[in-house]
Amino acid sequence: MYGRKRLYRKIKMKSSKKHLVLFFFFMMFSGYVANSQVLIALLLGDVLNTGKIEFGLDGGLNYSDITGLEANKKLRNFNLGFYFDILLKDQWFLNTGVLVKSNMGIRNLTDDDLKRLNATIYDGYEGDYKQVMKTFLIPALIKYKFKKHYYLEAGPEFNLVYKGWIEFNSKYEGNSAQFKENNRDAMNRFDVGVGIGAGYRLLDGYGWTLGIRYYYGFIDLYKDISGTKNNGLYLKLNIPIGVSEETKKIVSEKKAQLNEKKAQRKAAKKAKKASKKEN
Repeated sequence: MYGRKRLYRKIKMKSSKKHLVLFFFFMMFSGYVANSQVLIALLLGDVLNTGKIEFGLDGGLNYSDITGLEANKKLRNFNLGFYFDILLKDQWFLNTGVLVKSNMGIRNLTDDDLKRLNATIYDGYEGDYKQVMKTFLIPALIKYKFKKHYYLEAGPEFNLVYKGWIEFNSKYEGNSAQFKENNRDAMNRFDVGVGIGAGYRLLDGYGWTLGIRYYYGFIDLYKDISGTKNNGLYLKLNIPIGVSEETKKIVSEKKAQLNEKKAQRKAAKKAKKASKKEN
């Protein structure tokens, strides 16, 4: 019992504090996204967006894992960066940019996984071990935009791992503990893979873009363990920034048309209800 109490000496109390931390994290993330969007728009948006180049924010959720390990739960994280859509010819584009906030990894590492990774095993304590990496992900995809505002894309992606650690999260008597063990030196810093994606642009091709992309790495993540490949599924939201005055005008007209259609549908529903009451 003495060892267990010593292990949990520096942990935080859960209960209401846990919800407070989650709320604080959400507000911080929301504020970060909003401030970044304003800053980039002021500094770069109007300069980088031209008739042949579209610039904007690229963010969303990613679900990642690592092949070659016994772990069986994907790691979920937010990602945030910027993108460029560069017109090549007709409806063909080059999609590039960088995800500057993009964690990858895997959850539920087994004891065998931890031994292969030379990681510390906290015997006698229940919890979840996971591999976490901070990365920069740079796509160089060829994108084809259909006239119905859908798109398909495929091509190489380049991944830089600049931080990595084994994380152990445990619980004991209403308390929670987290321990991190750096293992970046055991990893290959660079990875090259392939990305395949699809999506749809809202507001008749002038609004935000919703998309999904899958990434699979070709290079082993760990230097001494073969068959360990990074892969991830990305749920994406692209927000164009600094568009031209002409595009802004078109977007405003499209929004006005949508609002008018909504108002007409509401009016039709009210008229239908009134007609039923009269009968």
